[in-house]
Amino acid sequence: MRLCVIHTGGTIGSVMTPTGFAPKPGLVEETLEQLATAGQVQVAYDMVLADPLIDSSQAQVADWNWIAGEIAARHDSHDGFVVIHGTDSLAYAAGALALALEGLAKPVVVTGSMVPLSVQGNDGARNLVEAMAAACSAAPGVWVQFAGQLLPGTRVQKLNSVAEEAFGADRRDLAPVVVAPAFRQQVFAPQSIAVITLTPGVDPVMLGDMCARADGVILRCFGSGNVPGDTVFRSFLRGLASRDMPVLAISQCAAGGMMMGTYSAGAALADARAIDGKDMTLEVAYPKLMLGLSRFQGSDLQRYLATAQCGEIVA
Repeated sequence: MRLCVIHTGGTIGSVMTPTGFAPKPGLVEETLEQLATAGQVQVAYDMVLADPLIDSSQAQVADWNWIAGEIAARHDSHDGFVVIHGTDSLAYAAGALALALEGLAKPVVVTGSMVPLSVQGNDGARNLVEAMAAACSAAPGVWVQFAGQLLPGTRVQKLNSVAEEAFGADRRDLAPVVVAPAFRQQVFAPQSIAVITLTPGVDPVMLGDMCARADGVILRCFGSGNVPGDTVFRSFLRGLASRDMPVLAISQCAAGGMMMGTYSAGAALADARAIDGKDMTLEVAYPKLMLGLSRFQGSDLQRYLATAQCGEIVA
């Protein structure tokens, strides 16, 4: 068995600099060698490093394509993959990889740490050991291994900004993989997506300005799908519909998802021909809308967004 380790950067491989922690080449590589010498990592592996290594708050869509491309190039030659990633946008990357790697026949395990390997008492070494083991034994799909938990990449969210147990998922019994007759990488084209979180008294005119250059909109609704019902907000939604703007509606709540049509306060969503995102998280809805816009139009796009692809919709 042989794994491929793809190191993109993040806290795990960072050292202190005059301006704060920043990724440094060599730290993760040296740690993995030490873990292998100590017998804690017992599988052969090859390493691929991003150039430059980045903090995940700087991640771009091009980085998702690069990671997926590195996996695609080695899909037949390696038995599993470990992706080392910063925690800030790790959940977005996991969702993006699950959507992009159709017919994935190997486990892809994404991990990182909350404390750098350069700091005593860090969580990085444990996460590396457990991610390497998971990449040998997990089912095909994209997973997140963190703080002793193996979580499906299409349901995972970062729930704590400082604790070692930073990630959680509401379901763990899902296969985070797009079922397809053959392996194929789908490529994200850059899209402008407006993410709107509704708040009491939100200004629809300002929202219109936000969406002026958008290719698609994610509307994070109140509760199970409620939105303001006043004339001005309805006018904003009708304006989106007049532009054939894809509007993917999801809930702000951490659990439960959407139930469009339950309350009259959500009836205005019909004016925008909003797509019911059901119980998708923002972290997977964002790459799904971006990939959908890259591949489909019209009813095909609506069908793609509304249909479960890899466990991102379970409601």
